[in-house]
This record gives sequence, structure tokens and C-alpha cells, in this order.
Amino acid sequence: MATQNPSVSQTKSFSTVFLIEMWERFGYYGMQALIVYYMVQRLGFPDEQANLVWSAAAALIYVAPAIGGWVGDKVLGTRRTMLLGAIILTVGYALMAVPTESVSFLYFALGVIVVGNGLFKPNAGNLVRKIYEGDDSKIDSAFTIYYMAVNIGSTFSMLLTPWIKDYVNQHYGNELGWHAAFAVCSFGLLVGLANYMVMRNTLSHVGSAPDEKPLHMGKLLAVLAVGVATVFASAYVLAHEEVARIFVYVAAAVVLGIFAWLISTSERSERAGLIAALVLTVQTVFFFIFYQQMSTSLNLFALRNVNPSFDVFGFHLWNWAPAQFQSFNPIWIFILSPILALIYNAAGRGGKDISIATKFALGFAAVALGFFIYSWAAHFAVDGKTSSWVMVWGYGASSLGELLVSGLGLAMIARYVPERMGGFMMGAYFVASGVSQYLGGIVANFASIPENITDPLQTMPIYTSLFNKLGWAGIACTVIALAVLPLMRKLSAQHHAHNNSTSLPTIGSEQ
Repeated sequence: MATQNPSVSQTKSFSTVFLIEMWERFGYYGMQALIVYYMVQRLGFPDEQANLVWSAAAALIYVAPAIGGWVGDKVLGTRRTMLLGAIILTVGYALMAVPTESVSFLYFALGVIVVGNGLFKPNAGNLVRKIYEGDDSKIDSAFTIYYMAVNIGSTFSMLLTPWIKDYVNQHYGNELGWHAAFAVCSFGLLVGLANYMVMRNTLSHVGSAPDEKPLHMGKLLAVLAVGVATVFASAYVLAHEEVARIFVYVAAAVVLGIFAWLISTSERSERAGLIAALVLTVQTVFFFIFYQQMSTSLNLFALRNVNPSFDVFGFHLWNWAPAQFQSFNPIWIFILSPILALIYNAAGRGGKDISIATKFALGFAAVALGFFIYSWAAHFAVDGKTSSWVMVWGYGASSLGELLVSGLGLAMIARYVPERMGGFMMGAYFVASGVSQYLGGIVANFASIPENITDPLQTMPIYTSLFNKLGWAGIACTVIALAVLPLMRKLSAQHHAHNNSTSLPTIGSEQ
């Protein structure tokens, strides 16, 4: 619930959440840019292990918000839970900055990040929704701007942390650069927390029911105790591949069970919308398998088979650090978002509004194009090193696909799911996304490079073979998405005939 405070503008309240979200994403994506390289180059993991450990961590990170949202709504309060999550994340990145080669310590630090993200992520978004509660004319634009916070934070951190890592390693040695880069991630959260403390009064009137009551120390201690247990449980999952696999499969079964139960027990008028949401959720799971390649197979491909030189018309401008190629994703999001908004608005004015199902099909086609571009890398290679422009255009196509699929994921839940099930289903959607992160790691391992192969001429065909297969998989997903369009039109018509649109906001899902 939210109470109105006329003395504080919605813009000021929104700015407070926007800024802490920006710094939180700065920390997360700064860490993501380096984590697979860190495991392979610093800790000596083989490709297969690094891909699966990070993908399992990503799965846990996506699953955790399904619980953190409930803690914010029912236990501690949305504001308090978001703040607690940011503090825990700061600790998690600080632990990554400790100069140790202990694998167990890495798993523990990632477990802390899982808990912090689970508490922070859903509650920051819920605060934005509560700020504009009852003002539907502003909420869509607010979430669009909020989504940009993700891309601002991630762009700067994914450019900065690889540079810091290389600079410190070069000048100070002893592999301290990795830990200096992770320390910057923690420092970003400290800046975000300091800014929040200065501006916290702008949110004093926004939150859930527990926020309006004095802090209950017993509940706080209970949440912290469960959080500590979750840290150790997450570390155990990351350390045991078979346990991680079982966890993922159980989570997938739970999501399907939730959908089956809701569809079977819902009113007849609600059934069509829930079936439509299930179809689109399955498509989103497939998308995230492609998406996970950015931090796994594509990341390692950039390390081994991409020429870092950035040349325009034969003139050398600068060299990229391999991890910096991931920043192309948010950069393209900046470029493409306003273009898509203009296209959507023009289509709407012309009475030819593009359905979410159609956008999903177009999104998979863009993803397929991106992976075909990567698969053609050998045609632009010299001695096994391809042009960095392959990454520019490949990320451009993939980012367009992200905007068309992932950027509409929670909007789909908002459109088709009854309001009384909205929070529950958004949690299920995040769990499904987490499952696909792990599956993406399994797919990435089809291009894992044996430790005895270091020649770029030998690694190039291994990567391009996987990318070509993913391109054709994207085509298959496009065909399937097109094939279910008639069903989706029928379900949408039945849904709109019996239901008013829900009041949930259109939220951009994120990486």
C-alpha cells in the first residue's frame, strides 16, 4: 500500500529508486563481465565447469526474487527489504574483492550475491509501481525510464571493470586486478547506498504495510537467519553439479505445476489468458538459453578468437578488452529502444497494433540473425582472429531480439494473468527464466575448448559450429512462434472478451 504525500513529487521519489537501481546494476554487470574469465584464467576452471557454475549462479539469482518479493510485501516492508538487499550485495562484491584462490570462498561470495539480489530486485521494481499507483498514464513511461537505469549501470561497469582488471594486473601484478575490479563493483553499491540515505525521505510515504510499522527485530533476525542458510545452500549447489541439475529440473517442474494448477482451478473466463501466458513463458525460456551465451560461449569466443583492434575505414581507434564486448548489449538497447517505441506508436495510431506474440516471433528471427553473424566470423578472420565488427553487429541483432522478447516478458504476465495472481505468476516467470539460464550453460558447453587447444585456428570452428546451430535453432523458434500465432490470436480474443486489462504495469524484464 502507498500513502500520498503531496510535499514530495513522484519524480523525486522515482529518482531515488532509479539511482540505487543504476548502481546496483553497475555492480552486478561489472561482476558478470569478468566472472567466467576469472574462473577460467585465475582459478584454472575448464570451460565446462566455468560455464555451468556461472549458469547455476545465474539461475539462483533469477529464482531468488520470487521469495524476496514476498518478504518485502508481507514481512519486512518493500523499502526495508530493498535496502537490506543492497547492503548484502555490497558485502557480496566486497567478498569477491578478497585476493584468494579458494574456490569455496568464491561459491560463498556468489551465495551472498544470490541472497542480496533476491531481496533487492523485486522490491526496487515494486517501489516504482507503488510510487505511481493509481496513475496509469505515467506508469508505463516510468518503467521504460527505469529499464534504462539497468543499461546505464551495466554499460559503464562492463566497460570499466575489464579495463581496471588489465591495468592493475599490468602495473601491480599478482593477479590483483581481478579483485580490484570486483572491489569497484562493491564501491558502486556504496555510492548507491550513500545516495539513498541522503534521499530516503522522498520514499517515506511509499511502501508496503510492514513499512508503516516499527521494524520488528524478530522478523529481521528470522530473515537474516534464512538468508545465511540460503548462502550456504547456494554455495553447496554451486559446488555440486548434480545437485544444481536436480535443483533446476525441480524448479522447472514446479513452474509447470503452478501453471497446470492455476489453469485447472481458474474460472473459465481466465483460462484463455493463462494458457496464452504459458505459451509465451515457454518461448521466453528458449530466449534466455540464447541470452546466456553472452556471458559464456560468446564471452570465451571474444577472449580467444576476436581481434581486439577497433578499426573504422582502415583507421585504428582503440583496442577492446575481450570482456568489454558485452557492453555492446546495453549500448544497442539505448539505440534501438526509442526506434522501437516510435514504430509501436505509429502502428498503434494506424490501428495496426503489433501483438506480443508477433513481437516474440520477430525477436527470435533477430536472435537467429545474430548467431548467424557470429557463425560467419571465420570469413572475416586473419590467423583465427575475427574482426571486432562481427561482435558489434551480432550484438546489435541479439539486442533487438532481447527488446522484442525479454523486454516484453513481464508485460505479457501483466496483460494475460488475472490481477489476483499477478505477483505469484511474476515469481513463476522469474523461476522459469532462471531455469533457462542453467540450460544456456549446458548449451554453451557444446563449444567448450579442451585445455590442450590454444591455437585460434583450431578454436574458431568449434565456436562457429555452435553459433551456426544456435542460428538454426533461432529459425526453428521463429517458425514455432509463427505457427502458434493463430492460437494466440484466438486466446487473446477470448481473454479480452471476458476480462478487463489488469492494472499491473508494463515492466521491462532484464538481463
